[in-house]
Amino acid sequence: MERIVGTVVRGLRAPIIRKGDDLEKIVIDTVIMAFEEGGYAPRDKDVLCITEAVVARAFGNYATVDQLAADVKAKFGEATIGVIFPILSRNRFAVCLKGIARGAKKIVLMLSYPADEVGNRLIDEDLPDEKGVNPYSDVLTKDQFESIFGKSEHTVTGMDYINYYKDIIEAEGAGAEVILANDPRAILKYTKTILTCDVHSRERTKRLLRQSGAEKVLGMDGLLTVSVNGSGFNSKYGILGSNKATEDSIKLFPENCGGFVNSIQKKLFTITGKEIEVMVYGDGAFKDPAGKIWELADPVVSPCYTNGLEGTPNEIKLKYLADNEFADLKGDELKQAILRSIETKEDHPASSMASQGTTPRRLTDLIGSLCDLTSGSGDKGTPFVYIQGYFDNYIK
Repeated sequence: MERIVGTVVRGLRAPIIRKGDDLEKIVIDTVIMAFEEGGYAPRDKDVLCITEAVVARAFGNYATVDQLAADVKAKFGEATIGVIFPILSRNRFAVCLKGIARGAKKIVLMLSYPADEVGNRLIDEDLPDEKGVNPYSDVLTKDQFESIFGKSEHTVTGMDYINYYKDIIEAEGAGAEVILANDPRAILKYTKTILTCDVHSRERTKRLLRQSGAEKVLGMDGLLTVSVNGSGFNSKYGILGSNKATEDSIKLFPENCGGFVNSIQKKLFTITGKEIEVMVYGDGAFKDPAGKIWELADPVVSPCYTNGLEGTPNEIKLKYLADNEFADLKGDELKQAILRSIETKEDHPASSMASQGTTPRRLTDLIGSLCDLTSGSGDKGTPFVYIQGYFDNYIK
C-alpha cells in the first residue's frame, strides 16, 4: 500500500533553558528521546528547528538599559535625537526606548499612523479618511493628533502608545516631543540626527534621510554591534530582533549561530547516520487576517541554518495539472500523468503555468513560519520542532 502520511510536524518539549546551559547537548538528547518515545525514526532531509529565544538565552546574549544608554551616548553625543518609526510594543521596544532615552538629552519621537509597520494600530485605519486627514502627507503634533482622533488605543492591548512612550522618555530625564508622520524626511524639520527604528524598511528610510540632508543616521542595527561594558551584542542586527528580558534588560537576537547549527547537524549524523537539516527560527512571516498584525518583528525569520535549507521550493501545482493539462484523464491514467510531470518538473521554469500559485518564498521563511505556529510563544514548552517529509512530493 502507498504511504498515506505526508509532512509531519512535532513540537518537542524541553527543559527550561538558562544562561550557560549546554544547549547542543539538550537539543540532541531531546531529539533522540523523542525518537524513542514517539516511535519514529530519523530520515535524510528531516528538519530540526530551534527557537532563537533559547539560543540567545543559553549563549547569554543580553544587554542592560545602562549598556544600551552608554552606546547611544557614545554614538549620538548631546544632539537631539529623532527616534522614528518604532513598532508599538511593550515587549519589543519599550525597554529599548528606555535605554535610548537614558543616553539622550532630548528625543523627538516620530510615530507612523494609523499603524506601525507591522500593523499595530494607533487608530482605526478608516479614521483618517473620515476626518479628512492624509497620512501620506500630513504631519501632526501630539496635540493635533489627539484633538482630531482622541487618545490612541491599541486594538488588542488597549495601550495608549503615544503617551506611554512619551512617559518612558521623560522618566529617563530626557526632553520629549512627539509628532506623527509617514514620510521619514518630516523629522528633518526638528533634527538632523536620526535613529530609525523600522525593521523591514530601514534601508530605504536611511537612504531617504541621507539624501535629504540628515547629518547622522543610524538604525537599531547600528546599536550594540559590539560589546559595550560587557554587554551582549549582535554584529549584524544590533538591537533589532531584541525582546524584553526584565524591566532593565533586553535579550538580543542570536549572534553568529552558524557554528551551532552545523555542529548539531554533524553530531546527529554521527548518531543517526542521517543528514538532518538544522535551523534557528524567530518570528514567522505571516499576517493575522483578523488583527491585521504582521508577525515578523525580527529582521529575518532565520538567522542561521545549514546549507540544505538554502533556496526556494521547486513545485508544480497539482490542481492546475488536474484541471487543465490532464482534464480528460481519470483514475490511474491521471495519476501516472501527474507522476511523470513531477519527475520532469526540473524542466518547468518558475514562470510556467504549471508553477503558478506556488509562491517562491525562501525555504527558511516557510519552515520558520510553520515552526512559529507550532511552538507559539506561550506555555507549550516546545522550543524545538522536528519536521519530517517537508521535502517529499507526491511520488516520494
